[in-house]
Amino acid sequence: MIVFPPCKINLGLYITRKRDDGFHDLESIFYPINLCDALEIIPLDEGKGEVIFSSSGIPIPGDVNSNLIVKAYHLLHEQFQLPSVNVHLHKLIPMGAGLGGGSSNGAWMLRALNQLFNLNLAIPTLLEYAAKLGSDCPFFVYDSSCKVSGRGEHLEPIELNLSLYYIWLINPRIHISTAQAFSQVKPQSAPLNWKNQIALTPDNWKFSNDFEPGIKQQNPTISELLQTLNSRGALYSAMTGTGSTVYGIFTHMPDITGIDATYFSKVISAKLS
Repeated sequence: MIVFPPCKINLGLYITRKRDDGFHDLESIFYPINLCDALEIIPLDEGKGEVIFSSSGIPIPGDVNSNLIVKAYHLLHEQFQLPSVNVHLHKLIPMGAGLGGGSSNGAWMLRALNQLFNLNLAIPTLLEYAAKLGSDCPFFVYDSSCKVSGRGEHLEPIELNLSLYYIWLINPRIHISTAQAFSQVKPQSAPLNWKNQIALTPDNWKFSNDFEPGIKQQNPTISELLQTLNSRGALYSAMTGTGSTVYGIFTHMPDITGIDATYFSKVISAKLS
């Protein structure tokens, strides 16, 4: 089985409370976009409980056992005693970029195993498993835009149609420390009426990202890239997640020339399928 885990952008991101468990509550709109990894899962004839993992594309650092794909397998294996699998990930989504690629990989592994082994897990159960993997993982159980709150586990599907637009993503390959990003944010109530905002066209949006001011101050390149997006006709531009990816929304295919060749730069259609 081969599946294609997508990534997401944030439309607005507000940190509303620091919880007693050390995590933070947030409010945001997550919008899935058609920049995808490729994940192949092949059941093995012998053995149970083993994941043989390989990857290509963007190198994946760290211990393989910390990868959310492998964790997702073991999470389901604890209950269902799954056959061993051979898993290959072709990585195209930049990591640590605010795009949720790793979270998507883990959630789509749950989805794929559910289908491949006929586990018959309903959406609410998959959401519970996904929440155990990470805060952003539950969103990727869905295929549509959602208002997200709590740690990320509270999801409200919303109607948001950006199919007539293009999204230009730029990642300057700057690593942003999530812990440091949170340390610079003072929790406060989200200032917007979400339903009113998504009823507007992107050029009238007033979303903001609580992480963006501090990250831009420490990384002037991000400010420069946002200025580039605006100067080339973006209706709306922002940093997604804790960065360092920025994006612009356009009515037309933008001119992407002149961007540093070491950066990740890609324009995609905002259609969800």
